Amino acid sequence: MWFRRDLRWHDNAALHAALKDARRVYCVFVYDTEILDALPTRADRRVEFIWQSVTELGLELAARGGRLIARHGQARSEIPALAATLGVQAVYANHDYEPAALARDAAVAQALARSGIGFRTRKDQVIFEKDEILTQGGTPFSVFTPYKNAWLKKVDAFFLKGYPVDAHAGNLAGWQGETRQLALADIGFEGAGLEALGIAGGAAAARKLLADFLPRMDRYRDSRDFPAKKGPSYLSVHLRFGTISIRELARTAWLRSRKEDGEGAATWLSELIWRDFYFMILHHHPHVVSGAFKPAYDAIRWPDDPGLFAAWGEGRTGYPIVDAAMRQLNRTGYMHNRLRMIAASFLVKDLLVDWRRGEKYFTDRLNDFDLAANNGGWQWAASTGCDAQPYFRIFNPVTQSQKFDPDGAFIRKYVPELEGCGSRHIHAPWTMGAEEQKAAGVVIGRDYPAPVVDHAAARARALQLYKGVRP
Repeated sequence: MWFRRDLRWHDNAALHAALKDARRVYCVFVYDTEILDALPTRADRRVEFIWQSVTELGLELAARGGRLIARHGQARSEIPALAATLGVQAVYANHDYEPAALARDAAVAQALARSGIGFRTRKDQVIFEKDEILTQGGTPFSVFTPYKNAWLKKVDAFFLKGYPVDAHAGNLAGWQGETRQLALADIGFEGAGLEALGIAGGAAAARKLLADFLPRMDRYRDSRDFPAKKGPSYLSVHLRFGTISIRELARTAWLRSRKEDGEGAATWLSELIWRDFYFMILHHHPHVVSGAFKPAYDAIRWPDDPGLFAAWGEGRTGYPIVDAAMRQLNRTGYMHNRLRMIAASFLVKDLLVDWRRGEKYFTDRLNDFDLAANNGGWQWAASTGCDAQPYFRIFNPVTQSQKFDPDGAFIRKYVPELEGCGSRHIHAPWTMGAEEQKAAGVVIGRDYPAPVVDHAAARARALQLYKGVRP
């Protein structure tokens, strides 16, 4: 059993299949240098999260009589070599959908086949994948709402049922070789301060977050858009690395959504369906990895001002809600979903920077980075993707701030320069007069930047940029 982005014992599709099919199952995780060596820092929060999760998984397996064999190297060579050494008949893993992962898996499958070893994969990280949800004409959906309706029509208890892995735990194999789990230093990384951020890897931490969210789920629809409120589940990073089962989460939301007061659960379920939707889009349209879903938009020539991009990334645009969002991301590796939309729209349509640069910025910093969702979200904001907001719908950062952080609580947390501003001015502090700035303890242009662009003028430029390249 080759663990990848499914770092849990409980309800694991490929692990269940392996244990059910075989008398002895060896478990392995590879710290893949093809992925790790490309990371921009040796103190990557995601690597620490993975390491914590792998360590916990090893303890879970040991408690049941098994062992987790950890390797550090290229998975495309480590897996076939280990499989040959152990003399196994097959390698089991769960599906991955990203182009690079598919290429890796194809290489592994070919190498295994040369040794007469099978490679068997299972669906685990989504409820429906690939061609399982299609239009009546047999084609992939490109608009979310019809996809969601078809998803809800098809789903039932069977698709949401968990895999009873514990029933087959007796088939776990021990391992007589090296059993010491690798330390972060062994793979060339160092701690990134997860504990100080209140983040922990592993299935136990995921279950704790779920238990905290369940009493709040009914209020999710009304609280999810306000970054100063405890509205989200905060489970996205756990879904990303598979420390909790998507089937369990979707089943919980689906059952609660069918109750009379289930609007909050239905809204959260919709977010989980968006996740399936973007995986489906990536499968059918892999060109989105490097270009627009709607290729006509690749003709846009973005000004790509490096100074404006730097101001956005460093949280010094002069628009408090954007700056607070970017500082939250830089400091914690997390950004509230509403803020992701605001920050992305601002970069593309106010600063006229290519959406791919923003996507890459998020790729390098988000704890929960997932290619399908990150790409889908950025293309939605840039109006280049499937079911995207119309190109002429451009978020006003001030009105968004007033609506979703009305008292400025979130802004004050991440932009302390504006702590003394009242709710009237904190969303647009440049509108304060000299005396008001003095009273608030902030001078615009000195203590906090003036806006790097005028939103109204930027909006007009964006509309002109999009004109003539619409599909």
